[in-house]
Amino acid sequence: MRSRPSALPTPAFDRRDFVKASAAALGSLAVTPLAATASAPALSRLPEGRIVPKQPGSAPIRVGLIGCGGRGTGAAVQALSSGQDVQLVAMADAFSDKVDSCYGHITGEDLASDLGPDGDIRGLIDVPESRRFAGFDAYKQVIPLADVVILTTPPGFRPMHFEAAIDAGKQVFMEKPVATDAPGIRKVLEVHQKAVEKKLNVVVGLQRHYQKVYRGWVDRIHAGMIGDLVLGRVYWNSGGVWVRPREEGQTEMEYQMRNWYYFNWLCGDHIVEQHIHNLDVGNWVMDGHPVRAQGQGGRQVRDGIDHGEIYDHHSVELEYEGGARVLSQCRHMPDCMNRVSEGFHGTNGTAPRPGLILSSSGSVLWEHDDSDDPNPYQVEHDELFEAIASGEYHYSDAKMGAVATMTAILGRMATYSGRVVEWDEALASDLDIMPATYAWDAPPPVLPDAHGRYAIPRPGLTRAL
Repeated sequence: MRSRPSALPTPAFDRRDFVKASAAALGSLAVTPLAATASAPALSRLPEGRIVPKQPGSAPIRVGLIGCGGRGTGAAVQALSSGQDVQLVAMADAFSDKVDSCYGHITGEDLASDLGPDGDIRGLIDVPESRRFAGFDAYKQVIPLADVVILTTPPGFRPMHFEAAIDAGKQVFMEKPVATDAPGIRKVLEVHQKAVEKKLNVVVGLQRHYQKVYRGWVDRIHAGMIGDLVLGRVYWNSGGVWVRPREEGQTEMEYQMRNWYYFNWLCGDHIVEQHIHNLDVGNWVMDGHPVRAQGQGGRQVRDGIDHGEIYDHHSVELEYEGGARVLSQCRHMPDCMNRVSEGFHGTNGTAPRPGLILSSSGSVLWEHDDSDDPNPYQVEHDELFEAIASGEYHYSDAKMGAVATMTAILGRMATYSGRVVEWDEALASDLDIMPATYAWDAPPPVLPDAHGRYAIPRPGLTRAL
């Protein structure tokens, strides 16, 4: 293991320095459909090139975790369960208690008991207190120590963390979404090009691309089993997620960081943070991205003082090149119909849910055997670390992740503005919703009124792009 670098200084830094538009990335996506690497199943994404092979008897693949919440904790366990010679060597989060909680969980008896003797990962963890970092700049201390970096902070931070990891020559697993605004998307596309040039594997946590049922289903749709695509339907309707109320003594920045799901600069709204999975499947099946969108949404049920500024429902119509549409619904309302799924209609049949394809007459053309479908959250790590261990360059998911995220942002722009929004203008938007400065006493981009409430987007009035 490399010797630990000296501690880095902790000045506040200015996000405006790195959100300049990437003209090359913008031009590559504005008018053309997705490349095959973004829409094909993961195993078929095999760009030319190799990385330096890991030699027998060499040191373990060193993993650094940046973002120690629930998803980061899960991703760390999955990386260490990949079956490769890996070792977790460093951890970081904005909050020290998150680092401590994550470390306690992954080294604890309860998890070891759940995983069993064959899956006990504790021997793969070497993260002394000196390699557990906290603060806004903690990611800078983890990256030099690792070969592979796991990025699982709230998504607003993803562009800057991804850029730092790729600039340092690290391989990456990063969760979706990959940004919360168009400047962030352009940054990710720019960094994606660097990763391709450096032949660095990048996997994005859009795990349906690593799920056997989806791979088989989409392959058959692309092969023409239901004819020409006409319509898609994608849903994430559920009761909602956690809320973390304001605590005494918190600065506004800390409160928003703790309760991050309800602020767009951190989360992007639930159409971006959660519904991205289903919108990504729409892009995958349609083999492209939408050219425009229109829709509506609002807050009807989830309107508490700790629900920040985001909507509780969105309904969007996405139009693709050639005229096919995808109808999108996402809702966070308890005691209502729940549905998290996708379906597609063609000229010769339907694919009403993942794993099922029907003819026009309703007869079953193909049905997936659910008994043979490993956990895709684990598969995405298994495949990434297998490629790294064998010295191969297989995965370049960042563009796919950026386009899926931009599709969700396009939907948010449509519902917030009440306008028909074109893909080109959305991707070119200069609306930067991130803070100018990152520090605990710095003001976040949105502030509450005298009653502790935040302005809610109003269609026809809100600037959304």
